[in-house]
Amino acid sequence: MAERTEQRIEDRIPELEELGRVGLLTSKEIRAVIKKTLALEYKIQRRALHKENFISYIQYEINLLELIKKRRARTGYSFKKDEIEYSILQRIHGVFKRATTKWSDDLQLWLSHVAFCKKWVTPCISLSLSLSLSLSLSLSAVALWIMAAKWEMEDRLSSESARQLFLRALRFHPECPKLYQEYFRMELMNAEKQRKEKKEFEQAKMDLGEFSYSEEILNGAMARVVYRNAVQKIKGAEFLLSLLSIAKLFDFTQDLQKEILENLQAEYANDPLMWDYIARQELEKDSLPTTEHRSKQSKAQEAALKEERCCMVFDEAVASLPTELHRCFLNVLTFFFNLQRSLLATLPADSVTMKEKYIEWAYMAGGYKKAKKVFTSLHESRPFSLEFFKKMIQIEKEQESCKMSNIREYYERALREFGATDPDIWLDYIREELTQSQGKPENCGSIHWRAMKVLQGEQVETFISKYTLLQTGHL
Repeated sequence: MAERTEQRIEDRIPELEELGRVGLLTSKEIRAVIKKTLALEYKIQRRALHKENFISYIQYEINLLELIKKRRARTGYSFKKDEIEYSILQRIHGVFKRATTKWSDDLQLWLSHVAFCKKWVTPCISLSLSLSLSLSLSLSAVALWIMAAKWEMEDRLSSESARQLFLRALRFHPECPKLYQEYFRMELMNAEKQRKEKKEFEQAKMDLGEFSYSEEILNGAMARVVYRNAVQKIKGAEFLLSLLSIAKLFDFTQDLQKEILENLQAEYANDPLMWDYIARQELEKDSLPTTEHRSKQSKAQEAALKEERCCMVFDEAVASLPTELHRCFLNVLTFFFNLQRSLLATLPADSVTMKEKYIEWAYMAGGYKKAKKVFTSLHESRPFSLEFFKKMIQIEKEQESCKMSNIREYYERALREFGATDPDIWLDYIREELTQSQGKPENCGSIHWRAMKVLQGEQVETFISKYTLLQTGHL
């Protein structure tokens, strides 16, 4: 082992002497290099090997390469540039090869080698060959397969090589969602690239000559094949939605998007994720023509339409999945109220359904505390419906530790909004004070007096007649 190590150093001396003759290294630096590399060689020749020693050796050689490159740039010396760099590059690749052979399952080590190849690749050193070797020794590294395919596609501009790598990877990982997603994306990127090239040729009125473009590729047919194979192997609405989100990044995929959406609705009608997506689409799509200057009223009307359609979707879904959709619906509602909060103040009077749904589903998803938090966040955001307050009152009454002070708060807020037009809310408030264990019957006179002052015309007569029936036990 010692003889082999010393031979490696002796073989390196001519290279170092050449660096000294051209002034890229001093005599002192050459001696330091020999001493350091001898120590590093001994460490990676031991019986008990440690990965850290290989990494240290690689890093030392990279630092030396960087130093020589900087000095060459400063002095303008370019003679034997490739020859000088090549020997160091070969040595680094050799250490990487020994390390990745020993620790073939270490993905970070493979990725470091690939990153080095991409930075320092020369005509004499093929990154493609390095990646092929890496993949043959580390078949389980999905990230490495994807990196190799992307390099072929983006750096070498070879969609066919990228395609072959993905197909090869899928033989080892036939049910890997990430591989299918990236393969699907690659085929769409290839189609988009060719579409742009063809358009540029046509705009320049150039003869395509030897360039020919397959209509199948231009229309994304290859991506459609990937999609159909993928859904045969991998089931679930979540996976379909991931492919749909990728397809939506490309403006020529409307037909493909339609196919994916139809499959989603047909195969996963009982999956909350499907309904969640459909409802979100209703909130996100444009309802009215887009113009630069739109009034607050038109924006409010558009938001109301989106809100109504979203609720219709969930009303349809709840009929079949009443216990599974609440968390998805709550997420959608949270999304809507966070992109739309500034718009709430301008919504028309009949656009209140979402608030009712929001507090209802908040209670189902997070219990009383969540419902109370939602109520607190919305009770100053007009407009409201009376049902909004009634839902919170009912939620409070369902609690074991029901607090009459909270019920009074909800009634008082409801009265500020609807007290002048709805006599029943006053009567309900009085009934609560009479029947609740924490109620105070002595408050009923004050509530009655306030109602008589606020209500007008026929509403006063209605209130008096119903109040009389309440007192006699007939209401």
